Amino acid sequence: MENFILEPEARIEVIDHADVLVIGGGPAGIAAAIAAARAGAEKVILLERYNHLGGMATGGQVILIPSLSYKKEMMIKGIMLEAIERLEAIPNGYFGPSREITGSEEPEFVGKWQHYFNMTRNGAVCYGGYTDPEIFKIVLQRMIEEANVKVYLHSIACRAVCEGETVRGVSFESKQGRNAILADVVIDCTGDGDIAASSGAAFQDAFLDGLRNASLGVVYRLDVVDFTAFMDYSIKNSGEWAVHSKKLNDTAGFPIVLFPTGRKDVAWVDNWILGHNCLKVADLTNVEFMVRRTILDVVNYINDNKIPGLYPATLHDTAYQTGTRGSRRILGKKVLTINDVYNGTEFDDVVAVLPSIEVITAEGGLNNEYPEKPTQIPLGALQVADKNNLLVAGRCFSSDAEANNLINLIPHCFAMGQAAGAAAAVALRADKNTRYVEYRQVQEALREQNVYLP
Repeated sequence: MENFILEPEARIEVIDHADVLVIGGGPAGIAAAIAAARAGAEKVILLERYNHLGGMATGGQVILIPSLSYKKEMMIKGIMLEAIERLEAIPNGYFGPSREITGSEEPEFVGKWQHYFNMTRNGAVCYGGYTDPEIFKIVLQRMIEEANVKVYLHSIACRAVCEGETVRGVSFESKQGRNAILADVVIDCTGDGDIAASSGAAFQDAFLDGLRNASLGVVYRLDVVDFTAFMDYSIKNSGEWAVHSKKLNDTAGFPIVLFPTGRKDVAWVDNWILGHNCLKVADLTNVEFMVRRTILDVVNYINDNKIPGLYPATLHDTAYQTGTRGSRRILGKKVLTINDVYNGTEFDDVVAVLPSIEVITAEGGLNNEYPEKPTQIPLGALQVADKNNLLVAGRCFSSDAEANNLINLIPHCFAMGQAAGAAAAVALRADKNTRYVEYRQVQEALREQNVYLP
């Protein structure tokens, strides 16, 4: 058996040009594309491999939007907050504390929401909640269309098109074959840093086994009777539920946790699977099979034991995308470290401020040693250190493994994407390489888009 083949040299048709080309239509990519358009980029193109927008927030069914606030202060605003407000206005689109009680220490409110993950912090209510992924797809599509962003779905980005150290676009595969799109600025929002890595940009991809971002998952939803009733049961009968929870984990063969959704008759089942690499197709396949092999066993356990609020349960659906919590981390002009997170390091070039949150470990438990101070994201963590006119946003941002473990959730990706999109537009206006864009101008553009900055 031969180990290698040679592909023939090919002429690849350039089918489009953009001021800003965003790769990946997940939370970071959505925010980057909208922000770039709003900041003045005339032609923004978004390339997405699936048949929908939203990435892990929709196709991956990561429906949790953890705290957007710090005490009474809204910190993650901008495009993320706009999307949540739109979801709140749609029946069953969103479930969580109302904006009006953000930061409240009233026992009535704290008592209700403290049993929902990251809905309270230090005895006060946080603003955040749970989304409906199908409704979210529609909301995000509307926002993209309103921003006049051109979208290519069903398009898998392959490689960066480079001239020396300058990234000029990407080649991609679709039903049409292989084509290319060229652009003045490219933003890698693939999550895995696929395009940046293909350009030759330096990156890290090592993770510590005990971290959440060292695990994969395939989440799914169950049709249940009344999740609110289940929560009441699990609180009042905590010992009994602890036994059931352990047996559910044993039945699955890996940790699982049940969360609410925008509908009380639907439950979200999250899971954590260690020992697999999201950059290996065999591992991705194995995780998909592993989870789906056990779903009906989990449902049968719930029904056989008539767990209150859940029984009778049936499978609602499974996520279209494998849940990837960590991957490549591109080397930027600055690297956010765990010391920065715990110390609340302040950066001159801050472009996002993220409230601290609790984080679930790879074993499905809570990491109670999380920092108190908000985390600042510097522009330098989105600027690729060794490439021109290439930015990154989302979980592939420049960070060490431990910082990345705390800073790569849905609202974080929205915030970083918005910052990268604004930076791209500012660079175009100033006719500057993205590596040398003036951060004060980026900050000004972000404030104009209702982004919180100190």
